Amino acid sequence: MIRRKSAVSLLEKFMPYTNGGSFFARHGRGSFEPLSAGAEAGAALDPDAIALMLEVGINISRQQPRRVDPFMHERVSFLVTLCERDIERTCPIFPGAFWRLKWPIEDPAIANDRARHRMLVRRVRDEIRERVVQLVQEHS
Repeated sequence: MIRRKSAVSLLEKFMPYTNGGSFFARHGRGSFEPLSAGAEAGAALDPDAIALMLEVGINISRQQPRRVDPFMHERVSFLVTLCERDIERTCPIFPGAFWRLKWPIEDPAIANDRARHRMLVRRVRDEIRERVVQLVQEHS
């Protein structure tokens, strides 16, 4: 989630894998206040995600997945959902958003081995970063 020229990232199933808020903080040029949260916050981040985010210079090792519930009544400029509202019942409705963006991104949990899992986490990381950079460029 991002306040200021705000956006909200509901990273739901991606919460253990990457933190889109970190990319808003890095690329947002101070115009965005990220609030990343998910419908179902897990106990800890995925160890591969921590290592793969370090590849791009972002340390998320001290972060913990957060639930979106405390932010549901906040006014935000952008709501970015990574969950499929049509399919997933846990994808929250966020009444305080001015603009809603749906970013369909493949879930790394589908991986059946560690090498594929790391490849998918890396792909998710890169796709979220690219989309964040584009959003920032368009709205800064």
